[in-house]
Amino acid sequence: MSLPDYKSPGKQSSAPLQSKSQVVQLNIGGHVFSTSLGTIRKFPNSTLADLFNGSTKRMDPEGRYFLDRDGTHFAYILEYLRTEKVPTDHLQEVHKEALYYDIKPLVKAIEETPQFFGETVGRQQFLARVPNYRENLEVIVRVARAEAIASRYSNIIVCVVRTEDDLARYNDAIDSLGTPKESVVSFGPWKAPASVDDLLDCVKTDIEAKGYKVKIQPHSIDKGFLFKSYNFFYKLVFTWW
Repeated sequence: MSLPDYKSPGKQSSAPLQSKSQVVQLNIGGHVFSTSLGTIRKFPNSTLADLFNGSTKRMDPEGRYFLDRDGTHFAYILEYLRTEKVPTDHLQEVHKEALYYDIKPLVKAIEETPQFFGETVGRQQFLARVPNYRENLEVIVRVARAEAIASRYSNIIVCVVRTEDDLARYNDAIDSLGTPKESVVSFGPWKAPASVDDLLDCVKTDIEAKGYKVKIQPHSIDKGFLFKSYNFFYKLVFTWW
């Protein structure tokens, strides 16, 4: 009588361990990372884990797993998979990557940080109530670049009207400025507790995030005018060199 084939229990249990500890190299849009297959599959239901569960994988010429994605912030994703440490820098960018890879615990952890909460629930909700905020930023940058020819500085005048009462005086204020209305970028009014200083801080922050160096200062006109026009007008000074 022939005996049935016998497979060692030890060998059966070691195969998954070897698979989990297998070292893999990743090429994420030109950024190279080394990690274990177990780390990549930390959250089995994530899109990242699914990329290594299927039979179709893209490899680069060096034999590394290739993902056609910007890998600038993937190190933060990998660190979380290894240690579950929530990043403290570049939260908006890492949150975007966590969403893409569908790593739900990391998405939730980032959204609960004070920085992310303050940016999305506080600042962005305020800016959403400022009419044409993003469009105005683009206009400011475009005009500043146009005025940069053979000059170290570009000066852009902005008008900020906080309330409906301010808006009622807007035309008189613009007329008093002595500058063509088309060259003035206007913000407001808005319905939110945030102040004019809060708005100006947002403008400066978002322009500097684009790589520009800018400062903001009040812009006053003839003191003989009937009301304090400097409450409306500010000058954005771009420094080019």
